[in-house]
Amino acid sequence: MPSVEQSQMGRVLAGRSVVDESMLTGESLPVFKEKGLKVSAGTINWDGPLRIEALSTGSNSTLSRIIRMVEDAQGNEAPIQRLADSIAGPFVYSVMTISAATFAFWYCIGSHVFPDVLLNDIAGPDGDRLLLSLKLSVDVLVVSCPCALGLATPTAILVGTSLGAKQGLLIRGGDVLERLASINYVALDKTGTLTEGKPAVCAVASISYKESEILQMAAAVEKTALHPIARAIVNKAESLKLTIPVTRGQLTEPGFGTLAEVDGNLVAVGSLDWVHERFQRRTNLSGLKDLETKVMCQSSEGMSSSNHSKTVVYVGCEGEGVIGAIAVSDSLRYDAESTELRLQQKGINTVLLSGDRKEAVATIANRVGIGSEFINASLTPQQKSEAISSLQAAGHRVAMLTLSFLKVGDGINDAPSLAIANVGIAVQNEAQENAASDVASIILLGNRLSQVVDALDLSRATMAKVYQNLSWAIAYNVVAIPIAAGVLLPQYDFAMTPSLSGGLMALSSIFVVSNSLLLQLHRTERNR
Repeated sequence: MPSVEQSQMGRVLAGRSVVDESMLTGESLPVFKEKGLKVSAGTINWDGPLRIEALSTGSNSTLSRIIRMVEDAQGNEAPIQRLADSIAGPFVYSVMTISAATFAFWYCIGSHVFPDVLLNDIAGPDGDRLLLSLKLSVDVLVVSCPCALGLATPTAILVGTSLGAKQGLLIRGGDVLERLASINYVALDKTGTLTEGKPAVCAVASISYKESEILQMAAAVEKTALHPIARAIVNKAESLKLTIPVTRGQLTEPGFGTLAEVDGNLVAVGSLDWVHERFQRRTNLSGLKDLETKVMCQSSEGMSSSNHSKTVVYVGCEGEGVIGAIAVSDSLRYDAESTELRLQQKGINTVLLSGDRKEAVATIANRVGIGSEFINASLTPQQKSEAISSLQAAGHRVAMLTLSFLKVGDGINDAPSLAIANVGIAVQNEAQENAASDVASIILLGNRLSQVVDALDLSRATMAKVYQNLSWAIAYNVVAIPIAAGVLLPQYDFAMTPSLSGGLMALSSIFVVSNSLLLQLHRTERNR
């Protein structure tokens, strides 16, 4: 019999099973779980027993975060809602003025100019012009519907954000939906966004040390880091049963690398320029080029490059300069190519912003279908932000999509880009908050790249409902108020009654709410 996981957030210690995570990610198929994998509260264990270690409780759980974010989202007004609110206030005073003008016209002028109107039932059996004028003025007050104008946006936003939560899209507010609907550029990070974010070491090259020693020093420096590349280096060292030295005074520069003291010497692991700037001795440029060629050749043996991204990190030692290089391979996401195609079909341009080498970035971009003019490689976090600012200065609206890592400290390098973009989107592969997910406007819980298109579709569908509701509310009042004021009475002998006006007013609000609820019929296209 299926059972609900009891921990708010936990790690499997023992057992093998499949778990239904549809309430979190929108994924209908159960997900396999075994030792070391994460589970969340509210998911359902469909098979064997699992022994779980609780990692978080209460307000830190994924379920609590979903509830909190949906509540916040439904409380945040979209800019178009503020426009509707600004119209609603003057609208009420305008209706009151029109009502008074209607009474004055029919009592002082209309009943004399059009005497036949007194024969209508609305004037009573005696053709009383006071009764006629009073009823028509009341009709104007009753038939007008500022509530439809006020309900047009929040009802659609409420349904849209709730539907997004069911599909594994955590949206922080109605303003986010409105901004996302107008996006025409999507900026992508590479590692963990276009790729799976589960890299593995595929080659190690050295100038003078043994390859195992290079791996040992790199693993020692990266031991406490949680970036996917750092974890890949540590996992490789542990799989080879290498002894990892103890480090002191670790320093991390997001987007560049990590520096620490290993066995009394400073060791740096990171990008070539960053490492080379710190330890410039004994390593000339030709030697560095030979080292890169060597490690890339080793990594290509027995591995197809079409579906893999290969990143090279360099190891440098104090007094020696660059001493080695480690190639890390990460497979392309299964839905990366189809997602890029869907974005292109919707008229969205994709820009690739990465701190990796140009060759590695170009290989992945070419495989996915991103044009060479949209490739930006070897970027620092500041340069990523500047690239987004340049697009915005040119009049474009940009969404930034990046991987959301496990804890604060990793993923922080893309936080500035997420903040400066019109919409920041984080692909979350772990159910825990961090710098990237704190800044992001939308979090994709399903860990599927295709969800960015789902979010775009949902935002456009939601805004379409908002515009439909507003159009109806305005059109209804534009048509109903003149009729209620008696514009058809002289020629067609038709006038509303207060009861009919009240019924139409209620139906107007019902239409807006019902039209918003129809958004629940929205279905995203899933590419599997």
